Amino acid sequence: MVARLTEGVLDIVAAISGAYYSRKYAAIVKRLGLPRAEASKRRGFVVIQIDGLSHLHLLSAMRLGYAPYMQRLVQRGEFALQPWCSGLPCTTPAAQAGILYGNNEDIPAFRWYEKEKGASVVCKGPRVVKAIQDRVSRGRRGILAGGSSFVNMFDGDASLSMFTLGALNHKRFFESVRGLGFVLLFVLNPFRSLKMILLAIWEYLTDITQQASALLRRKGPRPLEHGFTLLRVITNVISREIQTFAVMVDIYRGVPAIYTTYYGYDELAHNYGPLSTIALRALRAIDVRIRQIDALRRRALTREYDLFVLSDHGMTEAIPFREAYEQSLGDLIHHLVGDEVRVDEAFGSEQQEALRAIYLANELAAIEDNVRKPLGYIPRKIRRLVLERIALDEEAPPWDFLRRTEVVVRNSGSMSHVYFNVSGEKMNISEIAALFPTLMSDLASHPGIWLVIGREDQQVVVMSQGGVLSLDGGYDIEGSDPLAILPNPRLAAAQLQRLTHFPHSGDLILMGSYDPDGQVVSCFEQQWACHGGLGGPQETAFMMTEKDLAWDLDQVEQATDLYPLFAACYGI
Repeated sequence: MVARLTEGVLDIVAAISGAYYSRKYAAIVKRLGLPRAEASKRRGFVVIQIDGLSHLHLLSAMRLGYAPYMQRLVQRGEFALQPWCSGLPCTTPAAQAGILYGNNEDIPAFRWYEKEKGASVVCKGPRVVKAIQDRVSRGRRGILAGGSSFVNMFDGDASLSMFTLGALNHKRFFESVRGLGFVLLFVLNPFRSLKMILLAIWEYLTDITQQASALLRRKGPRPLEHGFTLLRVITNVISREIQTFAVMVDIYRGVPAIYTTYYGYDELAHNYGPLSTIALRALRAIDVRIRQIDALRRRALTREYDLFVLSDHGMTEAIPFREAYEQSLGDLIHHLVGDEVRVDEAFGSEQQEALRAIYLANELAAIEDNVRKPLGYIPRKIRRLVLERIALDEEAPPWDFLRRTEVVVRNSGSMSHVYFNVSGEKMNISEIAALFPTLMSDLASHPGIWLVIGREDQQVVVMSQGGVLSLDGGYDIEGSDPLAILPNPRLAAAQLQRLTHFPHSGDLILMGSYDPDGQVVSCFEQQWACHGGLGGPQETAFMMTEKDLAWDLDQVEQATDLYPLFAACYGI
């Protein structure tokens, strides 16, 4: 009797609550001028992406009590939590392009350089991101076709978008708001408005206090970017509240596919560390919004939805290169090429080209004799490649020697792409050695640099202090394996091969030093936790789904592998 009475009361409460939400969101949708989606029995899906949260750090956050709702979903057995490999580079542009379109070719980092245009590319501006989206989406249908994109980099072919960089000229969420409709969004819920204002003020004051404290400490994590306080208020409060509201409106509308990204944790983790209290507090606030979205999803007011909570990549604790060595990576490279380079002429005749090759080979042999044994593998490898490369009947390379000292360095976390403008084409390591004979050895011997990666035609060469790895259909090691400190060296090698052959990857790719015991990398940006390269949790993202939907992610080696799973499940 008691059980039936309790069940009846719960049914009444659910009915009243459902009616309340239906009336509330019906009024909002009407004011926004947004249409209801066509009735469908096909399940929709909602993807909530937490930028930069690794599987390892999510488990730690759960244990520390900063992700209580997500922890409850897993502990109750409702949701399955799995790690997955986001691939290289582990950045938001590469990951989102892979998930949404199944293609992230030639996205070598968050920032890179295009020799043919003499232009830098940074994945921050709408025009740049739109151009990338147009390229990777060519001939492919995004998983958000007919759906909505909120606070993302790419729109995944969504019909409706808000704060999405790749959505130029697409319909915006507030585009149909009539008159004071935008204000009405908050008038309809004054508590939400007041809460957002108070949270924004609190976030601002908290950030000012923390920056002052960091400056007094003089050591350790501290945000140094101008405008960081404003950025923090926007990402941690204003954007978070508006995107949560937008997702809930579209769940009521019955939109078939919804994807949103919360950036607040990532921004703070970069500056304070992935398990810093301030970053974990941002995660706890995101956890609350996940609970709100999931509560409305479960009511199935218009259609049933599957919920995915995932990250695009992880984050590894870092020490900024400049903090450790009192110079930036660019300063180091400038010193190496500016002080030690020999100014050579562009020889025209075949015989002079051969003499130049012999001279370089002899010089490399001398270098090999004068360095300790592990580093000797690098000049030895380069010397062989030079002798193979420059033959008597080979024409002189079309280099512009007036630009031989123009070196472009583009950093993305613990990875850097280095370009030599002496050539408009991508350079082989034998050609780089012809200009800067000791550069690669000098870089590999620096304590802040773990890997120096280049190519010789189709062969990829990975150099470290202890040895050289050649990748050309095999896995040939001279000395010690540079990738041996990683859990899966073969997978890392395959990812490096793919990355190195991207048209706009650097002539050289550098990876900051990595301590596998402390799980700390050297970061080429001024960040205390970073992602983009190899080492630590930065490549290991997570995915949470309802248990009956849990996909096998063991075979996922990069973000593009998730696209066919979404496509097959939802008929894309």
